[in-house]
Amino acid sequence: MGQREKKQGIRYYALTEGEIRQVDEKEMEKADKKVCVMTLDNWHARTGWREVFQTWYDVDNIHYCKIESHKDFIFLAFHIPARKPGEIPIEFAIFMKKELLVILAREEKNYQVIVEIIEGITKKNLSVGEFLYYFLQAFLSEDLYFIEEMERDIAKIEENVLEGTIHQFSRRMLRMKKMIARFYHYYSQLVEMGQELLENQEDFFSESELENFQMYTDRIDRLSSETQLLREYAMQVQEVYHSEIEIRQNNVMKVLTIVTTIFLPLSLIAGWYGMNFEYMPELTSPWGYPCVIGLCVLIIFGCLMLFRKKHYW
Repeated sequence: MGQREKKQGIRYYALTEGEIRQVDEKEMEKADKKVCVMTLDNWHARTGWREVFQTWYDVDNIHYCKIESHKDFIFLAFHIPARKPGEIPIEFAIFMKKELLVILAREEKNYQVIVEIIEGITKKNLSVGEFLYYFLQAFLSEDLYFIEEMERDIAKIEENVLEGTIHQFSRRMLRMKKMIARFYHYYSQLVEMGQELLENQEDFFSESELENFQMYTDRIDRLSSETQLLREYAMQVQEVYHSEIEIRQNNVMKVLTIVTTIFLPLSLIAGWYGMNFEYMPELTSPWGYPCVIGLCVLIIFGCLMLFRKKHYW
C-alpha cells in the first residue's frame, strides 16, 4: 500500500457528516465511510487492493454492465455507450464493502468524468450505499433529454421522407437504430443490476438504501420503455420510407402505362399504313395524310380526356 502512484490517477474521499471531503490516504484509512477512485494502471500497481477484496477479477475488459454479489463485497461493472461520434464509452468497475467503495476507471477521460460526478454530489451524511445511489443516478440525469433528442432526429428524418428531400436514408436510419439498440441493451442490463441490488442477498443495504435503489430501478425501467418505443418509432419511419418508395414507383409505372396506352393505337395506325399495298385508297388521296394526322391527334386527346375522367393523373 506504500507504493507511490500518479497523483492525477487516484483520489480518496471521506463521507463525513458535513460533506464528501477529499483526503489523503492516511485520513481515508481512518474514516468510517470512504471512497477511492483510481485508474486501472494504479489498480494494477497497488496489489494490496486485491488483497483487501480477495479478488481475482480481470477488470481490464468491461464490455457490458453486470453485478456479482459475494459474501464480503459486491462487484459492479459499467459500460455506458457513447452518445456522439468520436466519443469513447464510459467504462468503470466498482468494488463495494459496507464501509468502502473503490471505483476503477478504464480510461483517463473516464477517471475525470467520475471525479467530476463525485465532487458534484452535495448530499451530506451519506452512507456508502446512499453514495452509490447518488453516484449511479448522476449517469442518468440527462438520459431522458438524450432520448427526446433521438426522437426529434427520427421525426426530422420522417419529415424529410414525406417531403421527398431525404438523402442517404438507409445510412442515417441504420446509425440511429444502432444507437437505440445500444442504449436499449444498456438499460436492460441496468434493470437486472438494480433488481440484483434489491435482492440484498448479503444484507449490504438498509431499508432506506433499498428504497433508493427501488427508485433507481424504476427510473431505468421507464428509460428502457422509452427506448423500446423509440425502436418501434424508427421501424414505423422505415416502413413509411418504403411506402413512399412504392408510391413513387407506382407513379412512374402509371406514367409509363399512360404513355404506352396512348402510343398503342398510334403504333397500329403507323403499322397499318406502313404496309403500302397498291390499292390502298388513302395512299393516293390528297386528304390521306392530313386525315391520319387528325385521327392521331383525336386519339391522343380522347385518351387524355379518358384518363383525366378516371383520375389516372
